[in-house]
Amino acid sequence: MNSARVFEVVEVAEKAAIASAAFNGRGDKVAADQAATTAMRDAFNAMNFSGRVVIGEGERDEAPMLFIGEELGRGGEEIDIAVDPLEGTNLCAANAANALCTIAIAPRGALLFAPDTYMQKIAAGPQARDAIDIDAPVADNIHHVAESLGKPVSEMCVCVLERERHTKLIADIRKTGARIRLIGDGDVYGALATALPHTGIDLYMGSGGAPEGVLACCALKAVGGAFMGRLRFDLDVHGKEKRERALKTAQLDLDAPLTMDMLVRSDDAAFIASGVTHGELLDGVRFDETSVTTSSILMRACDHSVRFITTQHQRS
Repeated sequence: MNSARVFEVVEVAEKAAIASAAFNGRGDKVAADQAATTAMRDAFNAMNFSGRVVIGEGERDEAPMLFIGEELGRGGEEIDIAVDPLEGTNLCAANAANALCTIAIAPRGALLFAPDTYMQKIAAGPQARDAIDIDAPVADNIHHVAESLGKPVSEMCVCVLERERHTKLIADIRKTGARIRLIGDGDVYGALATALPHTGIDLYMGSGGAPEGVLACCALKAVGGAFMGRLRFDLDVHGKEKRERALKTAQLDLDAPLTMDMLVRSDDAAFIASGVTHGELLDGVRFDETSVTTSSILMRACDHSVRFITTQHQRS
């Protein structure tokens, strides 16, 4: 994918962030998500490419826009797209930190068609890329990552989604003496934060959405980090039906550990996020009388580059 195409997608994320930021703190997560989704879809459809949504807002009959399998664009280069138009809808509604508009793109066929179910995940930054194993005990993973980072376990910080299903995981982490950073929403950020030193997060563990797992994997692949996953249909009330659908589309062992190269099968992939609310990773959208300012991150696997992009948009 050429750089011009990638920067076009940055603009897509910026437009979605501006649209959803109008709802920051207004308590309406549905309207915020709809605004981001509509802006993102309209922007993609204005591009000269052939985009296919492999990760989106659910199946065709569940979401009117950006559904899995939807074709976007005016025609041209064939690109796979993974999106979470507003990652952290509750965060936006409450004007809490780290709501993001997220997109991953790669050549056609490179991104896993991830079923809309749960995924067990473990993620770490580049220094610990060989230290994690999703099948290993919690304590072993923490000790191995601590050793890779050259720090005592007592200084380790593990990020976990605050969910009832993680009660045992949280207890197991605390038994090691490591610290925990609990987050209410936004596990793309949680996994990505392991590769960014200023966040203070060393390891991400727990179960969240499988689509968000592919997005996070794309970002970590770009910076040489580590990610492993495993689909968890057993955590989903509709898991049996979703498993049957996944058997037709996923083309992989649904019970096996998923490596980075299984989730993102190309180095010609990019991850883009634009901040909606202010957070540790990105500033949120800022409005003033004459302009709107966005803050975005672009991560590319082809050259392991990370760009922070601040754009000032004139208000019409």
